[in-house]
Amino acid sequence: MDSNYIYLASANEVRRIQVANCSNYVSHPDCLSAEDPYCEWCNLTNRCTLKGNCSRSDSLPDLVNSLHEMDQYAVIQIKIMHHENKVLKIIEMTVGNIPPDFQKDSFCRITNAKQTKILCENEKQQILNCSCNLTYTAPTTNDCSAVEVSVISGSWNLSETFLLPNCLHCSGTSENDCSCWPNDDSIDQHIHINSIKPSSISTLGKGEVIIEGRNFTQASDLKVVLTGFGGCKREIINVGKALNDTHMIFSLPPGRKEAKRVCIKATEHKCSSPVTLYYVSPPSCINIKPNSSWASGGRKITLFGRNVNVADGVVISDEKRLHLNVSSYPENTTWYHFLAPEVSHAKASKIVDVLLKVENAHKPCIKLQYYPDPVFINYQLQTEMDPHLELKLYKENDNLDISKNEIEVFLHYENGLHLRTIHFSVQNITKNPKRSTVLCKGKREGQDKIDFSAVKIYVRLGHLKHEVKAKSSHMYLYVLILLPILFLAVILVAFIVTRRKSKELTHKLSEQLELLECELRKEIREGFAELQMDMSDVVDSFGTVPFLDYKHFALRTFFPEPKTLAAPFTEDMHTNVPPDRDQTHKDESLTLLQTLICNKNFLVTLIHTLEKQKTFLVKDRCLFASYLTIALQTKLVYLTRILEVLTKDLMEQSSNMQPKLMLRRTESVVEKLLTNWMSVCLSGFLRETVGETFYLLVTALNQRINKGPVDVITCKALNTLNEDWLLWQVTEFSTLTLNIIFEKDPDNENADTCQTISVSVLDCDTIGQAKEKIFQAFVNKNGSLYGLQLDEIGLELQSGAQQKELSDIDESSPILEDGKTKLNTIGHYGISDGATVKVLKKKTPDVDYSDEYCHLILPNSETVKDIQGAKTKGKQKFKVKEMYLTKLLSTKVAIHSVVEKLFRSIWSLPNNKAPVAIKYFFDFLDAQAESKKITDPDVVHIWKTNSLPLRFWVNILKNPQFVFDIKKTPHIDGCLSVIAQAFMDAFSLTEHQLGKEAPTNKLLYAKDIPLYKEEVKAYYKAIRDLPPLSSSEVEDFLIQESKKHENEFNEEVALTAIYRYIKTYHEELPLPSPTPRGRLRAAWKHCFGAVKARALQPGRMQPLPTLTLDSPVPDNILTRLERDGGQEEALKQFLQVKALFDEKKKCTWMRPEHC
Repeated sequence: MDSNYIYLASANEVRRIQVANCSNYVSHPDCLSAEDPYCEWCNLTNRCTLKGNCSRSDSLPDLVNSLHEMDQYAVIQIKIMHHENKVLKIIEMTVGNIPPDFQKDSFCRITNAKQTKILCENEKQQILNCSCNLTYTAPTTNDCSAVEVSVISGSWNLSETFLLPNCLHCSGTSENDCSCWPNDDSIDQHIHINSIKPSSISTLGKGEVIIEGRNFTQASDLKVVLTGFGGCKREIINVGKALNDTHMIFSLPPGRKEAKRVCIKATEHKCSSPVTLYYVSPPSCINIKPNSSWASGGRKITLFGRNVNVADGVVISDEKRLHLNVSSYPENTTWYHFLAPEVSHAKASKIVDVLLKVENAHKPCIKLQYYPDPVFINYQLQTEMDPHLELKLYKENDNLDISKNEIEVFLHYENGLHLRTIHFSVQNITKNPKRSTVLCKGKREGQDKIDFSAVKIYVRLGHLKHEVKAKSSHMYLYVLILLPILFLAVILVAFIVTRRKSKELTHKLSEQLELLECELRKEIREGFAELQMDMSDVVDSFGTVPFLDYKHFALRTFFPEPKTLAAPFTEDMHTNVPPDRDQTHKDESLTLLQTLICNKNFLVTLIHTLEKQKTFLVKDRCLFASYLTIALQTKLVYLTRILEVLTKDLMEQSSNMQPKLMLRRTESVVEKLLTNWMSVCLSGFLRETVGETFYLLVTALNQRINKGPVDVITCKALNTLNEDWLLWQVTEFSTLTLNIIFEKDPDNENADTCQTISVSVLDCDTIGQAKEKIFQAFVNKNGSLYGLQLDEIGLELQSGAQQKELSDIDESSPILEDGKTKLNTIGHYGISDGATVKVLKKKTPDVDYSDEYCHLILPNSETVKDIQGAKTKGKQKFKVKEMYLTKLLSTKVAIHSVVEKLFRSIWSLPNNKAPVAIKYFFDFLDAQAESKKITDPDVVHIWKTNSLPLRFWVNILKNPQFVFDIKKTPHIDGCLSVIAQAFMDAFSLTEHQLGKEAPTNKLLYAKDIPLYKEEVKAYYKAIRDLPPLSSSEVEDFLIQESKKHENEFNEEVALTAIYRYIKTYHEELPLPSPTPRGRLRAAWKHCFGAVKARALQPGRMQPLPTLTLDSPVPDNILTRLERDGGQEEALKQFLQVKALFDEKKKCTWMRPEHC
């Protein structure tokens, strides 16, 4: 937007209006005299324009926007020196105030203003004294004719118009045109003017102007004639009668800024010789020094400005709007001296207005700050150098910034009947943080004896005269006497006050400790009673156990963390395949790869080779083991043989270090492979024997946790097994029974009435927690809530004919002083026991509350704003976390029977028979220990513990979502971690000596662990004592399990992933083809050419890395095959693969869709 315009908006348009109409000012003087702040004169276009609309020159401004600025630029004066036969000859033209840079390459020109004819042009003379001769016939009448005088330098042009009358002399200035004057014979020599005072007045006029001259009383009917340079029109002012023969007083009217010639004309007399009178701009202020004064006044103030000589005086206006006229010093155009007047005394500073009086107007000038009078504290007079005296005056610091020339210091003393005075000269004024010091020096005259103790020191500042008192030496004595007395009084008062407050504080603390003791006793007693009585919380019926199918159970076990890795294995293997493709051709390449993997020597060599790679990380080893388990899901017999070989190799590695550490961590392919193998083989045992008890434990934990308060934000609960998840900051709460009404199912026509059930909730439950309890209660009773999910229902409080929607956050939610919002609870809405709540069908978003919200855990001190806007402030009750450790024990007691039932179902032998997988692998570990001559029974015990409980059961106990279709909450995870820790402690051979500082999760089951250990040892012994399984029994079991899981997974994805690892970690080593190694390498090329072609078929998940038919067999794999003696068998398989490839010579492996 442009600042030169005003924008007006209406309903239909926006109009833009100029802030000033500068084009109304036609001439240069009119434009400048208007003093319009938005207008300026543009010399390039010779017209008055808005500011900023005139183009500028690079070296000199082309416009002058004020009279003050114009005075700084060039002026033109001309003088007619000769007149003959009505011919004017201008021989001198003076141009002043031209910048030095423009005095070169410039010329002057005179043009007939009416005919625009160049009369004269001169380029040779300097611009400061440019002369131009012309012949110009003067007008025969009394009218004036005009000539235009121009000075031109580049793009800069200064022009003035002068009127040439029928007269002898004509002169002018830059601000006005030429003035007409009569011939010498028309000038009256009888009346003479010496001077006019003032010679400059403002454009507002002047009420009293004095002309000094002679012969004023010798004429009658005196008139003052004013003639300006703007034309030949005269202005006549009647004077009447002169004061005397030499002085005349008259008034001048307002006028525009210009110079005028003044002459006196009497009756029958011609006009006298003229004098010049200047109309100038009204005065204006620029600065004032100093800008402050003391209240008593008299400080010399200098006002800087422009045309201040035309002001009638300075006026001070205080807050009472009283005008105080100030006398002035001799006039000057740029500065003005006056003495600050006295204003009403005030303790605080104040600001007054300084005004300039011009005629009857008062123009605002500037502000003057008045401060209280300076305060002189005392003095020190040093007379050691008498008659030379040194005086130090001490003054309070102020903002007056007094100079040494403004202070007058003198001393009075009496000499008989005479009062003598000694004047001091101020040397300097030193300002310190506390006070200022004025250093003065003086010298007394004569030999008078002076009693310096009786002298008086005075300071004069303007109109202020102040006597300074001497510094009293008795003051120190008074201070020394009063200080101890005051100190003792303060000590006595402090002792009395402290003793009184101490008693009050002691009494208050005693009351608080007594209340706290009562609270602690109450909490401990309630905890003890709950521990002894609350032991029947376990539900007897929980409906159908929501088991996951085998596919999802296995995938969650194989890939526990990244869900995206398990997704491809659930896809249909026969989707996105063209219908014209042959199934045999489609699967042939991956079948070849699977056949190669089924070579035991090759697969073992491949696994060991991959594990030696530094970039084959632990994550890659686990993924490879899971891919291999899926690829060999239907060949469990072969997978078991591979597991045996890899486990033996791992024992060989562990035997050199610590055999007890074997299978303790998942750092190799075989360890993850063992986990997967146990999951596959024990899935039936888990579902049939352990699953129901495990689900009962999870349900009992949920029920126990929900019986007490649970914080939604932190998930901490009052009833828990884990101290880290203990909600010990809980306030008092109560249980309410609500009557829940469910809306009629709109899809069920036979449902004539709404269902009603009773649900127990806590008054500290959020609306979301109450909704979850209501939903779970209905599902447990009826199976499902009309097919609705938890996020598809809402709650509504029924109170007579009124209904109120319930939600966690609404406009009534309390706001804490730190900006957090407290979630709404059942108690927040004032819901009482037995209230009726209606369940509606309403979509509610699943909100994940951030740190901006809180539920039960509040700040230590908060200001809560309730619904009506009132504020209640207070602190939470004092709480100790250890008071609520009994909650851990009561929760443990409540679910103890379920935990023991679960543990015994795991290490039990149904029908005195162990699961085939457990018996087989334990016998395998016993045989390996015997073959390696390991006599320490603890080693075999640790091997069995690391392979079964640690590798399988702990993983299941901590992750119920692997087995059931449920959602594991963080709090349930904390409780199951404690149970899993107790489960593993039962298998440990180490005797833990627990003390009082031991963790609570260890202390919780400390008394039960010895009994569990005995049962575990008996479990291991019972398995060992069972008759060994025959090979046929094991194979029959594995074959049966393989058939159960046929077509469960997309094995092609697993084979493709295995191929990536093979391709990523192979090494090139060219060998000649005639050798057995070369023939094997050729078979490798054909096999993986087919694998790549298969991987690049349309509809596959991802293309495989580039593999050509020349890709070599990894040399280390070949070397190990030769060393292990498995080369001939692998070679036979590869030759069979080659025969298959030879039948399809016409096929292009890179484009298998053409086959």
